[in-house]
Amino acid sequence: MADPELQLVAKSIRSFPDFPIPGILFRDISPLLKDPDSFRASISLLANHLKKTHGGKIDYIAGLDSRGFLFGPSLAQELGLGFLLIRKRGKLPGPTVSASYALEYGKAELEIQKDALEPGQKVVVVDDLLATGGTMRTACDLLDQLRAEVLECVSIVELTSLKGREKLGAVPFFSLLQYE
Repeated sequence: MADPELQLVAKSIRSFPDFPIPGILFRDISPLLKDPDSFRASISLLANHLKKTHGGKIDYIAGLDSRGFLFGPSLAQELGLGFLLIRKRGKLPGPTVSASYALEYGKAELEIQKDALEPGQKVVVVDDLLATGGTMRTACDLLDQLRAEVLECVSIVELTSLKGREKLGAVPFFSLLQYE
C-alpha cells in the first residue's frame, strides 16, 4: 500500500472483536469521520477512481441509508454531481418505489422517490462498507425499477470473505480497503 492517501484512510479504520456479537470483527469508520484529512483522502481516492473509470459520464451519486449519506454528498460535491437518497421504508415523502431484501430474521425494504431521476441516467451507488451485498444489490434493483443505469458500486471497506461483490452480478464494484 504505497499511496499515502490510502495509508491515511487505512490507519483510520479500527477493529473491534466480538461486536455486535461474538465471532464478528467490526470495522469502525468513526476515526475516519473524525479526522478531516483521512475523510478528505477517502473522498479524493473514490473521486479519482470514478473520474478515471467513467470520466464525465456519471449523472448522480446515490447513497444508502444511513452511512452512505456520510460519504455520498461529499463525493457528489467533489465530482460536481447531485446526490440521491436511497432510504429505509417510510422515510421519504411523496410517491416512492421500493424493493425488499432478506435479513437474518425477516426482511427490510429500501425506497427512492419516483421522480429522483429520469430513465437512462447513470448512477454510482456508495456505502461505507460491503459485507454480504444484500443492501447494495437491492439498491441496484431499485434503480433498475426507475430504468437508471448503475455504472458501479463503491465503498470504503469491503469484507471479502462474505463475498458481497458476487451478489452484484455484472455491476462493477470498487472498494478502497479489503479485509477478510
